[in-house]
Formats: sequence, structure tokens, C-alpha cells
Amino acid sequence: MICITGDMHGDLSRFNNSKINRLKKGDILIVCGDFGFLWDGSAREKQILKRIGKKRFYTLFVEGCHENYDLLEQYPEEDFCGGRVNVISGRLMHMKRGGVFNLQGKTFFAFGGGQTKEIDIRRESKTWWEHELPSPEEVSAGAENLKRHDNKVDYIVTHEPPASVKEFLNFEVRQISYMHTFFDRVKDECDFRKWFFGKVHKNKTIPPKYQCLFDDVEVIKTDVKNR
Repeated sequence: MICITGDMHGDLSRFNNSKINRLKKGDILIVCGDFGFLWDGSAREKQILKRIGKKRFYTLFVEGCHENYDLLEQYPEEDFCGGRVNVISGRLMHMKRGGVFNLQGKTFFAFGGGQTKEIDIRRESKTWWEHELPSPEEVSAGAENLKRHDNKVDYIVTHEPPASVKEFLNFEVRQISYMHTFFDRVKDECDFRKWFFGKVHKNKTIPPKYQCLFDDVEVIKTDVKNR
């Protein structure tokens, strides 16, 4: 079984959700950005990350606006289920941008990153990182990975929505980057069942196949039997 949820912002109580508690050994929890547990690099934070990594299920996340990118990039990279990950601790991993992951027989295109409104304020407080937005090379690599899968995946997981979906969420539509327009291109050219994203702290379905998640948990049932 695979569970998907939205921004956690370092809140451990979010793991107490009844659906997440049903996850068994080898199952997977995916977080749509703003995981938030990598922030200050403190001893306490490292203990929490170790605790999450020891859970019986895998915790995977794409990055959002509220991650410490300098810390994140220090963790070792390795191949995992068809994509690349940073291994944070045990079964806790960060899904690198643009990867197509085969998880319990389902394919997931993962592409993290975000766009912050308060860039000047957060730059002053050193809580803003330029790498929140993807590089052109990361966008190109993501597009190439989709092409290698014939532009067809089961699910898409991002932090930000496509540009054309923003208007349904009372978003500032004018705050559009090339990441959002890339997502619009993926939306138009890729065959997928459902697109999950976080960002706006809302739980909202946008027909026909977009799911904005905050503290709701979406369950994807698979045919894989865990040992």
C-alpha cells in the first residue's frame, strides 16, 4: 500500500494518522514537499530523522519551499526503484527531481521544488535557497525521463501545481515560473492517472485528476504483497 500526503512542516504528529498507521513493512508514505524535518541540523533534528528512518515503512518526499537545501544536498545519493534519492536515514529518502520511480508496480514521476513569495524576507533570515526553483538542466532531464517512459506514468508527485491549475486554488496566478509552465507541458503531453501536489495547505480535488493535499492522506492500493 502507498499513502500520499501534503506538507508536514516538521510536525511529527502527522505520522499518527490512522491511514499511515496501517502501513506495513515495505509499504510507502510519500510527502508532497515541505517535509520540513531538515531545517537546522541540530542533534534533536538528527534524532528525529533517525526515528523516521527506522519506521517499518519507507518515507519518501519531494522538496518544497521549506527545506534546508544546503543540508539536503549533503546526504549520499543512490539508485532506488528506477530513480535517484538522497538517503537521509534508513528508510527515509528524498526523491530527486525528474525521476520516474517504480513503487509497488506503479510508476511515479517526482519533481520537487517551490516558489516562495517572501524571497527578500527569507533571504535576510537565511531561510531561502536559490535552488528552490529547478535549473533548466533539471527540467530537461525530467522531460527526457518521461520520454523514456513514452510520456506515460501512473502518478505525478510535485510540491507546486501546474500553472493552469493555480486559478482553481485562489493562487496568485501572476506568480508563475518556468517550473509551472513545464508542469503545464507535462499536463498536456503526459498520460497519467492522477497528479498530487501540496503547497497551499488545502485538501481539494480539482477534476478530472488533480489532488491538492495538506493533512489528508490518499491511499493507493497495489497488488504487491509485503513480506
